Amino acid sequence: MKVRTEARREAIIDAAAQLFQETGYERASMNELARRLGGSKATLYSYFPSKEALLVAVVKAYATGHLSDAVSDLTQTWADANLETILTRFGERMLLVLTNDVSALAVYRMVIAESGHSEIGTLFYDAGPRESVDILAKFLGSAMARGQLAQADAHLRALQFLALVTAQTNTRVYQRNPAPLEIAEIRQMVSSAVDMFLRGAVR
Repeated sequence: MKVRTEARREAIIDAAAQLFQETGYERASMNELARRLGGSKATLYSYFPSKEALLVAVVKAYATGHLSDAVSDLTQTWADANLETILTRFGERMLLVLTNDVSALAVYRMVIAESGHSEIGTLFYDAGPRESVDILAKFLGSAMARGQLAQADAHLRALQFLALVTAQTNTRVYQRNPAPLEIAEIRQMVSSAVDMFLRGAVR
């Protein structure tokens, strides 16, 4: 048996991402993926036990990695008294990739297109957004405990904050070739979202 390598795993994820975007998740086959990679299905399954597991890997690599990077700050700065700064940094890191990464946008579009007739939406949510929302909710809950935010449902507050941060960028998924956003634009969007959130959540 050949030794599995990280480089080979990444090559499989890259090829799968391309295949999923071209044909859609449901129509993509492991046979076609093996053909493109010049290997066998047995090799693919030695890295990923199922097509669903491969999809999760693609989603994490291309579409939700930015969430993991952004929430990593939250887990390291809970003692920081400047709540506005922490939320701003989180929002900027998230939007920077969400708005300017073509591959991430392509995966989001694929998920939307397939969600009505497969479980891809649930797989996508569980592969990144769910954990990130939970971590953000825990962070906001700790801010409530310290008296920085008014007591409320922390999970709902997390969803509301994310909705505010992405409010001005959601339409990009429907645009053919949206232009990249400048850093100044991203900062303005996040600043507005954080300000509105804190105005409603501090009371």
